[in-house]
Amino acid sequence: MSGLERAELRRRFAEEARSERPDLSLLCLLVGAAADRTLDEAGMDGAQVDLDALAGRVPFRPGGPLAWAAALRELLGERLGFGGSAADYERLESSLLHRVLERRRGLPILLSVVWIEVARRAGAPVYGVALPGHFVVGFGPREEQVLVDPFDGGRVLTGRDAELLVTGTTGSPLEPSMLEPAGTLDVVRRILRNVRAWAAVRPERSDVALWAVELALLLPSHPARLRYERGQLLVQRGEFVQGAEEMEEYATLVEVVDEALAERIRQEARGARALLN
Repeated sequence: MSGLERAELRRRFAEEARSERPDLSLLCLLVGAAADRTLDEAGMDGAQVDLDALAGRVPFRPGGPLAWAAALRELLGERLGFGGSAADYERLESSLLHRVLERRRGLPILLSVVWIEVARRAGAPVYGVALPGHFVVGFGPREEQVLVDPFDGGRVLTGRDAELLVTGTTGSPLEPSMLEPAGTLDVVRRILRNVRAWAAVRPERSDVALWAVELALLLPSHPARLRYERGQLLVQRGEFVQGAEEMEEYATLVEVVDEALAERIRQEARGARALLN
C-alpha cells in the first residue's frame, strides 16, 4: 500500500469511527483493506453488494426473534455453509470481512458480523453479543432474547449453552451484563485485538501487528497502552527513533500514576536509541 493510499485509509477509518452512527461493515472492510493490498474501492463496494444480496434472500418471517434466527440459520448456515472450525483461528483472512464472505469461513466475530449485517438489512432486530472468548449474535429485546452461534452454523443457544461457552473459556459464571448488545466500535476493537493476537505469535508478521495497533489508536477512547505497544513494534521493525519517541510519550502519560513504570519505559526507550550506534 502506498503512503497516499495508507493515509487515505486511515483518514476514512478515523472519520467513520467518529461518526454519529459508525457503519460496522465499512469499518470491517477498511480493516480488510489494511491487510489486503488487492482490496480496492470496487472490492469494498462489491462486498457491500454481496451483503445486500444475501439480505434479499432471507425469507420474509413476520414472527419473533426465534423465527428470525431460524430464517438466518436456514440461509447462511444450512444453505450457504457459513461456519468455522479450529483451523480458521490460524488464518489472518478469518478476520477479514471480504475474505469471510468469499470463503464462508471465519472467526466467530467475523461470522457474526456477516449475520448482523445481513439480518439488519433484512429488517431483523439483531445485534452482536460479546461473550468472553466467543462472539455470538442476539435477536430481539432482552426479555425475549434468542442467541445463535454463527461459528456453529447458526445453532440456537440455550441459557445453559451460553453459560458453558463462558465457563469453558474463562472458568467464571455467565453474568447478565455479558448478554448486552455490543456496540459497533466494541466489535471493531475486538477484531483488531484478535488480529494483534494472531500477529503476536508470528514475529515475522510485525507489519500486521503495526497496522492493527495503528487502526486501534484511531478509535475513540482507546487504551493509552497502545502507544507503548506501537513503540515496541517500531523498534522491532528497526525504526528505533520513532519507537523510542512513542515510548517516551507513553511514559509521560503514565508517570502521574506510576513513576517506577514510567522510568522503566524510559530506560527501554534509551536502549532503543542506543541501537542506532
